[in-house]
Amino acid sequence: MNTLSRFGPMTPGALAAHEKVQPPSMTRVLAALEDRGLVQRAPHPTDGRQVIVALTDAGDTLIEEVRAREAWLSQRLKELSTEDRETLRAAIEVIDKLIDS
Repeated sequence: MNTLSRFGPMTPGALAAHEKVQPPSMTRVLAALEDRGLVQRAPHPTDGRQVIVALTDAGDTLIEEVRAREAWLSQRLKELSTEDRETLRAAIEVIDKLIDS
């Protein structure tokens, strides 16, 4: 979705190329995003065999919300002491071990 936000509407093939995934994988992702109302398909203006995929208003809103949360978290992390950041890094390693087990 971030690619569509940055570069605008495009074909599923172009989106797959941007994301470096195979077209069938992108087709599955787009179907799920479309089911959630985050993207929409429209006829290609010059090639009747293709479609153009674009973010919906809900997709745009979600992207904005995620960016705001990431900016907030980034700022909070910058405010932590070096010790606190090291504690978080260690905690992430423990959580990763739990996930992998």
